[in-house]
Amino acid sequence: MYAQFFGLAQAPFSIAPDPRYLYMSERHREALAHLLYGVRAGGGFVLLTGEIGAGKTTVCRCFLERIPKRCNVAYVFNPKLTVEELLRTVCEEFQVPIEHLGPGQATVKDYVDALNAFLLRMHSVGRNNVLIIDEAQNLSADVLEQLRLLTNLETHERKLLQIILIGQPELRRMLRRPELEQLAQRVIARYHLQALDEKDTVAYVRHRMGVAGLSTPLPFDRGALQRIHRLSRGVPRRINLLCDRALLGAYACGQPRVDARIVERAAREVFDEEDGGLAGGGRWWPRWHRSPALRPLAAALATGLGLAGLGYAAWTLSRPEPTAPTHSPAAAPRTAPPHLAPAASADP
Repeated sequence: MYAQFFGLAQAPFSIAPDPRYLYMSERHREALAHLLYGVRAGGGFVLLTGEIGAGKTTVCRCFLERIPKRCNVAYVFNPKLTVEELLRTVCEEFQVPIEHLGPGQATVKDYVDALNAFLLRMHSVGRNNVLIIDEAQNLSADVLEQLRLLTNLETHERKLLQIILIGQPELRRMLRRPELEQLAQRVIARYHLQALDEKDTVAYVRHRMGVAGLSTPLPFDRGALQRIHRLSRGVPRRINLLCDRALLGAYACGQPRVDARIVERAAREVFDEEDGGLAGGGRWWPRWHRSPALRPLAAALATGLGLAGLGYAAWTLSRPEPTAPTHSPAAAPRTAPPHLAPAASADP
């Protein structure tokens, strides 16, 4: 929608993991180097972790474009599987036929025997085999143990299956468990992908705008770029969401440059948190309550209002119920209160 307005060939901040838009910061180059090293190192496990939205999957897609040609690759992107389901998925990815003798469905032994025969056959013709598992923090302990057993097949020089595990920081904690010690000792390379610093955030925005076709100066002023880094915390996916909405906001206002005010408004729309959205879906409170110097005053006011409310509630509950007046049969009937009395007729 806003691409033509800013002289772009396409929207630059899609959250799809397009390798063309991968900004190779020093951190991303190191992550990619670890993956490539693991493939050439002779088998075992390679571990790539990072926070949500840090760019792990994008690095992996870039890795797939640079992987040596004599490599067979199996890619599993949904690892919430049982042992049997995972083995069947790996066989399907490697296009390994399964032979099952007897009644019923194929067993774990059928899958493992077929994979072992395939790996030996590929090794005999000089081909390597790489299994990539994304979102690996969702793997169960039983599945991780089965993966370890798959790496037992080896020659004198190397293991026949290379396994790359890509996941969130929980994956690192999982591998510290005592029952997974044997697997942890087979990790030959590991890297944790961290968020971008402010300098790299600016370079990241500039890079993506350039890939999208920008030939004019960057349409973000200095204050906007500083706010983008702070509100996104340097996480690439959050940068994409924020910049996309900010450019849309500037386009809607007819402004050729994005300033800090537009970034703030964009953050309120895309982030559900105190500094970047409607916290809990509620209304925005005035900014003075965020000042460290005035927080004690705000807390005292809140406490005072709360105590006043409790006192009023207690006073209301302690009041005696009013009793209706007694009337003799000869007493005149009560009249309705003025606001409920019928209106007087206009006729004389």
